[in-house]
Amino acid sequence: MTMQKLGDVRKALNNGEMDGLLNSLTCGNTTGGKQRVAEVLDGFREAFGRDEETLVTLCSAPGRTEICGNHTDHQHGRVLAGAVNLDFLACAAPNGTNTIRFQSKGWPMVEVELDTLEPKEEEKESTASLVRGMAAQAAQRGYPVTGFDAFAMSEVLPGSGLSSSAACEVLLGVIENHLFCEDQLDPVVIAQMGQRAENIYFGKPSGLMDQMASSVGGAVAIDFTDPAAPAVRSVSVDLAGLGYALCIIDSGASHADLTSEYAAVPQEMGAVAAYFGKQVLREVDQTQVMEALPQLREAVGDRAVLRAIHFYADDRRSEEEADALEKGDMEAFLELVRQSGRSSWELLQNITPTGAVKEQAMAVALTVAEQALEGKGACRVHGGGFAGTIQAFVPLDRLKEFQGRVEKTLGAGSCHVLSIRPVGGTVLWP
Repeated sequence: MTMQKLGDVRKALNNGEMDGLLNSLTCGNTTGGKQRVAEVLDGFREAFGRDEETLVTLCSAPGRTEICGNHTDHQHGRVLAGAVNLDFLACAAPNGTNTIRFQSKGWPMVEVELDTLEPKEEEKESTASLVRGMAAQAAQRGYPVTGFDAFAMSEVLPGSGLSSSAACEVLLGVIENHLFCEDQLDPVVIAQMGQRAENIYFGKPSGLMDQMASSVGGAVAIDFTDPAAPAVRSVSVDLAGLGYALCIIDSGASHADLTSEYAAVPQEMGAVAAYFGKQVLREVDQTQVMEALPQLREAVGDRAVLRAIHFYADDRRSEEEADALEKGDMEAFLELVRQSGRSSWELLQNITPTGAVKEQAMAVALTVAEQALEGKGACRVHGGGFAGTIQAFVPLDRLKEFQGRVEKTLGAGSCHVLSIRPVGGTVLWP
């Protein structure tokens, strides 16, 4: 464990010693990155009453963008994802107790006593559940975690579709890895820890894509045939060099009260797999599904069948999109993005929550983006769907006009222009 006095970290920041890494993490916004680090250092000192002699570490974990593979990971499928230049940043230090104190700016302080590492029902769907869950995962791997203080700031806002929960899990994993695990846990293991914390402690049945993209960094094609040992391929991506910008657009709809909608997707896909005696769709050949369609419709229902058909198509597209990007073939890539978007809307059906009539924010956002693109670029649902954000690939020469048209309808600040961050969860300093 390498740590440095808080005052010395501040000096390193002011002397420009962090500039190189901050430039990489922020994809060019070094000045903004330095301001955030300074704020985190000040926040840590004030929140926990520490002084400049306190030995600390700075850690960062990015949000993620799902490029392809909409709801394929939980069926052991393939995905294409990338870390983005919005992160969870924290200053942390051991506190000599058996309590983790986690203060995220703008939120109440979370205090978790480590007297038990078992899930607590009253902590479900809370930050406390993730704090306890990540500590438990480290302990299960032979690295008992004791109390520490962490002050964090997040640009990955809850409900943004950039997976704030995965970024938080990876951040906690990086902190614990550095403070208690001698940096022995690799990014894949930290991602797996995060998924288990989210599934078992938080209570959300997510796949592994979000945590993996945040933890590994860059653009990654991931094959989850064996979730215990996913195959990860780094994909070289230079969107700006290809003439495009990545935009994430906030639909204005909240993820609140949608857990049942998200849970229904893997449940229904799993029901199709179970019809053939399997656990997940990756174990079932698509031809079997199509040949048994009449019986399947009766046994599991039409929506489950359509969602299964979506899985097979987006599973294939994930690999095809990764190959197209590496070749710099944007026309092929964009056509695949459009196909994925249509499949999510028509087959996966994760655009509008069940029964929603008056409010269909995701559908409106997609329609507005498509009209603003005027046949150029591509857009699709982003992440779990039903609420949150959509994704668009916009020609650079149309970016200003596109952003203006979208924000005129959906609100100022709703269109975020992002970059793929080359670094995943990391110890920023020392």
